[in-house]
Amino acid sequence: MQQTSWGPKIGAVAGLGIAGIVMAIGCVTVVTDPPGRILTAIAAVGLLGFAFGSWRARPKLAITGDALVYRGWFRELTLRRPDITLIRITEFRRIGRKTRLLEIETTADRLLVLSRWDLGADPLSVLDALTDAGFAGR
Repeated sequence: MQQTSWGPKIGAVAGLGIAGIVMAIGCVTVVTDPPGRILTAIAAVGLLGFAFGSWRARPKLAITGDALVYRGWFRELTLRRPDITLIRITEFRRIGRKTRLLEIETTADRLLVLSRWDLGADPLSVLDALTDAGFAGR
């Protein structure tokens, strides 16, 4: 049976949260200079905010019956087959490493771009699953 929902890996999101908590504790207890405390606090809040948003958006993409559900930090978007104009993989080299992104274009002129972090899997395998479900390849 093929996977039907994708989101950031639980361990990675938990690791971000733990790093944010450790950084916040370090900000309060270890850092003594005011500018260092401010920078450490900003970094801790950023890590915790990103961890919370990533956790809240799980699963980021899911196949539910005849629809594709995209979940963001603040809202959820349900796309039916007629709402999707194109699903493709964009591949490019960045800092000597190949990066793939899954792009979903909608009829409402919206472009959803999902990375490996967002999906928790290789975008190419997600495209294969979407194709098998009848969403891509039209």
